[in-house]
Amino acid sequence: MNTSELAKIASKLVAKGKGILAADESTSTAGKRLESIGLENNEKNRRDMREMFFTSKDVEEFISGVILYDETLRQNSSHDVPFSSMLTEKGIIPGIKVDEGLEETSNGEKVTKGLENLSPRLEEYYNLGARFAKWRAVYSITDTLPSENCYAENAKRLAKYAKLCQEAGIVPIVEPEVLMDDANRNTHSLERADEVVRTAHTHLFNALKEEGVYLEGLLLKPSMVIAGKNAEVQATEDQVASWTYKALLDTVPEEVAGVVFLSGGQSDEQATIHLDKMNKIAAGNNPWALTFSYGRALQGAALSTWKGQQINLATAQSVFMHRAKCNSLAAKGEYSKELEAA
Repeated sequence: MNTSELAKIASKLVAKGKGILAADESTSTAGKRLESIGLENNEKNRRDMREMFFTSKDVEEFISGVILYDETLRQNSSHDVPFSSMLTEKGIIPGIKVDEGLEETSNGEKVTKGLENLSPRLEEYYNLGARFAKWRAVYSITDTLPSENCYAENAKRLAKYAKLCQEAGIVPIVEPEVLMDDANRNTHSLERADEVVRTAHTHLFNALKEEGVYLEGLLLKPSMVIAGKNAEVQATEDQVASWTYKALLDTVPEEVAGVVFLSGGQSDEQATIHLDKMNKIAAGNNPWALTFSYGRALQGAALSTWKGQQINLATAQSVFMHRAKCNSLAAKGEYSKELEAA
């Protein structure tokens, strides 16, 4: 394990004003995105969808890395250039989703699978150009869930994944996603969300320490602290930002290279506003970078504009770049709502 190289890559991923594009939707999830704009779920359409984002002019100004799906890391562009090479030439670091989805526990909770064959896959992904990876764990909220077993098992698997990544020369992103808009469990309070986020982080960093994971070469992709979508009392933007930032200060070691938020449970604009307000609160005193690793919140509006039509491509890329720029500014605490009307 070359720790200095891991730290260098992690630092580049969270460079000031830059964040990560999560383009790692599985084939089925990509199909849902395509279906929403009236396109068939086939390899060409999945390629064209990803290519729209990767080829946007000056995308490297705001995007430091892209998380890819297995298929995408192996794909070539419409001009027969490997996507990994195309991104690297722009100074954007290719990454890869390596978990293999979820399996259900005896009480109906979910844990993430994919460790059994991870080492050889990481070696192959490194040779294909990937320099960072992502593994997602999920936690559903009720008055009694997550269970202790769910916290412990997901933390153990995230830590083992992270250690294997670093041994392969790959920076791990650990993603303990607390489901803020779970279809059947979305009435939790802000206080309950805060409790679950803190507990998940505490278990995770204890497990990472036990595995001997090098924190300077690791990124955390957490949920923000948000009340459930159907909660009686919804939090204000200021509350989300202040509660989330405080939870991070209390649970995330200073050695961690950066925090790259997911956008779950939020609209595109909310994800930007909350990130901006956190960076305004931190005022440059945060021990780790606070930036974004958004998928839908960067892509959604552009996909709706594109609709798979070449005639709409330039406009769709402009919409994508607007969202990327807004989040870049938010990562510096320099965003304002007036930009949405621009």
